[in-house]
Order: sequence, then C-alpha cells, then structure tokens
Amino acid sequence: MRPPLNRRPALPALSGPRFNEFISAPKVRVIDENGENIGVLLTAEAIEQAAELGLDLVEVSPNADPPVCKFLDIGKFKYETQKKANLARKSQRTQEIKEIKMRPNIDDHDYDVKMKKVNAFLGEGDKVKLTLRFRGRELAHGQLGMQLLQRVQADVAEIAKVEQHPRMEGRQMLMVLAPK
Repeated sequence: MRPPLNRRPALPALSGPRFNEFISAPKVRVIDENGENIGVLLTAEAIEQAAELGLDLVEVSPNADPPVCKFLDIGKFKYETQKKANLARKSQRTQEIKEIKMRPNIDDHDYDVKMKKVNAFLGEGDKVKLTLRFRGRELAHGQLGMQLLQRVQADVAEIAKVEQHPRMEGRQMLMVLAPK
C-alpha cells in the first residue's frame, strides 16, 4: 500500500463565479462597491477589506491578468445573474414552420381564408410552408399549381420573401415563405 500524498483537500465544485477563499490567484485587481478601481492587492488582503465592509470578494473577470475582483454580496450577485438569465430565456422566441395545405383548383373565398392565415403566421414571425396536393389527373396540370403559388408569392411580397421556391415532391408542390 502507498502512503497518502500530502495534498490540500479538494474544494467543492462551484456554480457561478469564484469568491473569497475560492479565488486561486495570488494577486487581484480590486474594484470597490462603488465601481472605483482600488488597484492590485494580495488576495488575502482584498478578502479582509471586503469582510470589513460586510461584503464578499467576487471574481468578475477571471481571464484578465491579474484577475479582476469586486466587493459584492455574493448571494445578491448570483440572484441578479439568475434573474437576467431567466429574462433572456423568457424573451427568446423560436421560429416555427407552419403549414398551409391547398389544392390547385381552390375557390376564391377558400384562397382568401388561407391567405389570412398565411399573413397571420408571417406577422407572428413564423415561416410558412405551402403544400399544394395534386390528386388524380390534376397532376397533368402542374402549371395550375405553379400559377397559384406565384399568386401567393405576389400577394405576400411586401411582408415575406421566398425561402424555398416552388418544387415538386411526388404528388405535392412545396414552397416556403419567411417573414422579411
């Protein structure tokens, strides 16, 4: 059996920035609670000054030389950064692809209803995939489908751009529109 190595005990894993005794650099650049630069101090000295103020020494820029630390309340700092992250996640919006299905010989009123939905989807910032399904002998008249998709393209020209031009896939003709 080997004798145990004389090592320092491992520090617990941290979530978030290092603070107080978890800062490993011997010297740090210190910024006080008012945002004023104090200068480069020994880490132990900076921790003492922070403790006198009732605050923690928090590493805000670990990659700088020497690392930049601030006098902050670590609990408040973690709470505020978590709140900012939650707000950023909340305000993100994923772009979805909505599908509208039509037939090549669609009637005018039905076309208008479908176009209202297309405009609504584009207004919400979503992409729209238009699918034209051909049945039976309609497949022989592909030009009717192409004319219909060109009509759609002309109707939404101000609010959308064509991301994928009309193309045939089996018995369907597809086109994808994206908001401008």
